[in-house]
Amino acid sequence: MLRWYDGAVYRIGEIAEIAHVSKRTIDYYTSIGLLRAERSKSNYRIYTDEALNDLKFIEECKSLHFPLDEIRRKLEMRKAGSIRLSEVDKHVCAVTQQMKQLHSDLFDLLPILEKLDEQQKEKLINNVSLLRSALKKSLVSVTS
Repeated sequence: MLRWYDGAVYRIGEIAEIAHVSKRTIDYYTSIGLLRAERSKSNYRIYTDEALNDLKFIEECKSLHFPLDEIRRKLEMRKAGSIRLSEVDKHVCAVTQQMKQLHSDLFDLLPILEKLDEQQKEKLINNVSLLRSALKKSLVSVTS
């Protein structure tokens, strides 16, 4: 790992390994402006800890099926440290739409869920209950 001033910097292979993504993925994110790379004196692309944090955030958003344009907006909001009310409204609408879609997806699964044995149903109910509790805590912290 290279050292850059007061923080760490990584070559593309290093950051890819740390974040568990391919070099090609990092190339793509860099080419579309989601990640920022500096150039070393040897003309290597180098990535800072900030880029590593951004990469982890991008991958987390992707795991939640956010489109890249939405991920870009989220990154910009994180970096700005403040947010306009119109952006909050857009974000709340997007989250609400996702919740509606998830509800619909769960409803579509009901015929399949009815075929599960009791042990499988119990495990599924426990998983959903944990997620529901986490969501409820998040909502309470936001509204208080």
